Amino acid sequence: NVWASWCVTCRYEHSLLMYMAKRGYTVYGLSYKDTLAEGREVLARSGNPYIANGFDENGQVGMDWGVTGTPETFVIDKKGFVRYKHTGQLTPEIWKTEIEPLIQKLEKT
Repeated sequence: NVWASWCVTCRYEHSLLMYMAKRGYTVYGLSYKDTLAEGREVLARSGNPYIANGFDENGQVGMDWGVTGTPETFVIDKKGFVRYKHTGQLTPEIWKTEIEPLIQKLEKT
């Protein structure tokens, strides 16, 4: 999940990321065009759903991934292949109809 402390939309999807993490899904974060201090402050205040979180202050890692803005979410399979990319806010409907079924399918392979 690509996010930033300055991203208002990221705040709206944060509770869904916390839900995913609490249910045992592995969530990694990339704080995009952000500072370490501001990113850590948001996670300390709002909760941290991420197994690990990288900080991409200059945006280079995001560019390598083809990120166009925040938030963006990728589903990556066990072999490291991107199987899904969602640009924009995750919603419960997107989670239930697109992402969760895909993850469940990928877990079986």
